Amino acid sequence: MLSTETPASTAPAARHSAVRRPLLLAAGVGVLVICAALSLALGSRSIPLSAVIDALSGTAHGGDADVVVGLRVPRTVIGVTVGAALGVAGAVAQGVTRNPLASPTTLGINAGASFAVVMAIFALGLTRPLEFVWFAVAGAAGAALLAYGMARRSGDLDPVRLALGGTVLSAVLASWTSALMLASRRTLDEARFWLAGSISGRSLDALYQVLPLIVIGVLLALLVSPALNALALGDETAQALGVPVARIRLVGGLAVVLLAAGSVAVAGPVAFVGLAAPHLVRPLLGNDHRLLVPGCLIAGPVLLLAADVLGRLVARPSEIEVGIVTAFLGAPLLAVLARKAASR
Repeated sequence: MLSTETPASTAPAARHSAVRRPLLLAAGVGVLVICAALSLALGSRSIPLSAVIDALSGTAHGGDADVVVGLRVPRTVIGVTVGAALGVAGAVAQGVTRNPLASPTTLGINAGASFAVVMAIFALGLTRPLEFVWFAVAGAAGAALLAYGMARRSGDLDPVRLALGGTVLSAVLASWTSALMLASRRTLDEARFWLAGSISGRSLDALYQVLPLIVIGVLLALLVSPALNALALGDETAQALGVPVARIRLVGGLAVVLLAAGSVAVAGPVAFVGLAAPHLVRPLLGNDHRLLVPGCLIAGPVLLLAADVLGRLVARPSEIEVGIVTAFLGAPLLAVLARKAASR
């Protein structure tokens, strides 16, 4: 049956979409600013926004100003950076594997970083998060290479085998990590807070160490985003369109590793942000990765900061680590997505 829609009738819709999407991106930036303001103002002790502004401008000192500048600004900066890295990593992982359930967690990258850090604590006696950074990066990269090797078939990368290999690898590494922690009480005491996933008490120095990795990862993600649209049509179609499928998967996989490794090294294995951000953005901006990746660059920090603020408020004057909050909220999301995927 021929379509009854004419170019004249679709032109207004296209123009409307072209105007709507930038507005949605701008609205997302506004929501992110609000989340950042709440992150600076709320906690075990609420601070008025006027006092936050005075502290940021340098017109106030001591008391609330020290809390804002010394504790909450680094926490918020780390939350924005880590959330952006995880959101973009999730979008690229799902595009590379053509799997809506793919994320740094399901590909084994988070588990690799966690195992490497716990091994370093167990064998070398490390105690400070700043010392964990490069072990986390090495573990994430190693896990990604193992998952990639298991997914190779006849010289090509099989997306289904990649997702399955990552899931199996995550289970194996998680069991080894638990064994190390059970074997040493000191390792358990040192690692459990980091493994929970948190942006509280994290140093900006640790972020500065991995910031180049995150920046390079974001740039690579933006670079491959147009090709991911062709990849979504299938390997044969993408190749017919002149897209170097193997190279795009390699570059996209490298972007995911850099982004996930950098974020996990700083904040620990925060789950579900990378999974949820693309699914939050797609209904608003569509499946075009040229818009999806920038959208996740905004949605990731929004999700992470919102979860962090929620964790501070529900257990005042104490707080719940952001990794626990995202896991608690993300588990139902994963069940819903898995159900939808199974019904297709």
